[in-house]
Amino acid sequence: MIDLSNNKLSLVLDIAEGGAVIIKSFGNRYIEDERKGDPRFCNACEIHINGKNPDDHHFCKHTGGSETYTLKYQSHNTYESEYGKKTEIILQNDSIKATVHYQLYNDTAVLRAWTDVENISAEPIGLEYVASFTYTGFDTGKSPLNDRIKVFLPHNTWCRESNWKEYTLSDLGYEKTTAFSGKRISVSNTGSFSCKEYLPMGAISNTEKKCTYLWQIENNGSWQWEISDIDNMLYFKLSGPTEQENSWYKELLPGEKFESVKCAISVGTDFNSALKDLTLYRRKIVREKTTDKPLPVIFNDYMNCLNGDPTEEKLLPIIDTAAELGAEYFCIDAGWYADGTWWDSVGEWMPSTWRFPSGLHFLLDRIRKKGMIPGLWLEIEVMGINCPLAATLPDSYFFTRHGKRVIDHGRYQLDFRNPEVCSGAEAVIDRLVNEYGVGYIKNDYNIEIGTGTEQNASSFGDGLLEHNRAYLKWLDKIHAKYPDLVWENCSSGGMRMEYASLCHADIQSVSDQTDYRHNARVAAACATAVLPEQGAIWSYPKAEDDDNAFVMNMVNSMLLRIHLSGEVYGWDEKRARYVKDAVKIYKEIRGDIPKSIPFYPLGIPQYDGEFMCAAYDNEKTAKMAVWRMDTDKTSIHIPLDFKVKNAKILYPVVKNGSVSLNPDGLSVTLNERYTAAVIEITKE
Repeated sequence: MIDLSNNKLSLVLDIAEGGAVIIKSFGNRYIEDERKGDPRFCNACEIHINGKNPDDHHFCKHTGGSETYTLKYQSHNTYESEYGKKTEIILQNDSIKATVHYQLYNDTAVLRAWTDVENISAEPIGLEYVASFTYTGFDTGKSPLNDRIKVFLPHNTWCRESNWKEYTLSDLGYEKTTAFSGKRISVSNTGSFSCKEYLPMGAISNTEKKCTYLWQIENNGSWQWEISDIDNMLYFKLSGPTEQENSWYKELLPGEKFESVKCAISVGTDFNSALKDLTLYRRKIVREKTTDKPLPVIFNDYMNCLNGDPTEEKLLPIIDTAAELGAEYFCIDAGWYADGTWWDSVGEWMPSTWRFPSGLHFLLDRIRKKGMIPGLWLEIEVMGINCPLAATLPDSYFFTRHGKRVIDHGRYQLDFRNPEVCSGAEAVIDRLVNEYGVGYIKNDYNIEIGTGTEQNASSFGDGLLEHNRAYLKWLDKIHAKYPDLVWENCSSGGMRMEYASLCHADIQSVSDQTDYRHNARVAAACATAVLPEQGAIWSYPKAEDDDNAFVMNMVNSMLLRIHLSGEVYGWDEKRARYVKDAVKIYKEIRGDIPKSIPFYPLGIPQYDGEFMCAAYDNEKTAKMAVWRMDTDKTSIHIPLDFKVKNAKILYPVVKNGSVSLNPDGLSVTLNERYTAAVIEITKE
């Protein structure tokens, strides 16, 4: 028996007869006594090698991997890491040595898991599938399976991020009518937009046992997870790229090793409690600078403002207004490097003299004189097909497939495995920081490069994964060189909103959504995917917007990270006051945000919801954003699992509704549709 439990989470493994390592229980100890199937199908790892026999009637499921049942326990080592208890379990057969890593986190119900594979044979071997974590048998209970098991899928796409939906198994097409099912629930991503259809997350809940598993896969490219059954037990398996789904194949020469993508699994009694611990975990793995300083108010000139067409004439009054509104950083967005159309010519990153006749230095100095830190937009990972540099560089700088450079939307993908690519990108940052005094980089990414690259790779997917990892190593080098440089992760909004990227960035641009009403839906749910202190939400009123629109714009961002923009040149003083009031209040409460725990008393906000609520717990107090959408209803009851001493509307200052206490929560009234409020709660 190997007991890896801490004060928040139970993980118990057993060494079965014959040497297989199985997971007896994870999260709750009841499982080991109630499983219906054979324990040998509860292996701690799942690995398949090319040319060997997946000895299982598996259909598309990742069961019966060639090495799964032949790997035998050799040893294990448990020690205290900087985070908490860490265990490494070594298994071996004639071909490979697999090291299964389990990292627990003190005072947090989260397990981080991954697997290393080493070729110990005398011949090359080809990996087709390596699970980062696999767990079988969480579905115990007496009620019908379809009643007690719920699945949560995080749909995600451009301008509609963090769109979670709850399903039964049959809702997703899983109907078990025989000893086992050939059907699986599989969610995956192939390519460089890691979140283009789904977040690399998911959750499954056994409501009878009050146990919910919420996971995230930490990769900025391809990944896959699945739910299905084996021997009358449900399983879930989490992995990075696979051969079957993602064109990933990794050849290992004798003595070579491969490390799988890391994943994290949080265990709670329900979605909210699992999210609490996943939030705590995320704070432990992000770079320290993200959470150790106040959260500055950032103005960016793009959204509903200059829209990628900055000029000196346009920017001067906007810079002045941004300072008056209380902004502390000012970022000049796309277009600063081109005299005209710039989409397919990016890559040199030299300032336009046509746009800025007095020079870019002049504008950046103006930003500093107004008490703000200047920033610039980049897309450092790509090069436009019409960039003059592209014709002079060899193909080794770029992704290629079938002997040709890969092109998407007028851009080439730079390959960060190439040291010269890294040096060139670093030189751009050096110039912007040292010559221009830039203190903020918004690094955007707007192409989908597909399966990967064939250069110096076992497969397209292998090239993509190694590039993904090389880019993050490059970014760590930039952080070490310029520790005060703030780095925003953007990818057409939230198309790379995952914790491979977010471990290495300070801020995440959550969405490109331009309509504040739809943006409210994204803002309300985004704390499921990103830490509140990293989640940047646009607040971008237009001149013709009414008072309620200004209020909702500000509420969207006030409990996260404020990204100001909009038609600031057309606001009257009354509407500008809504923005100034919000920024003032934000600066008073922002110190609580990096300590807050998100929860959803009305459930995860839905796109068609009449009211939405996103709440943030801070031990003795809580903040809550409430939105009234397109509904005739004026009031909503919000249940809370703690006693409330007092509650008041913190914003807007000119009240648009009221809040009253109930025995089990609050009643919130908002007088008009499409408006919102921030509520401050004092606990008993």
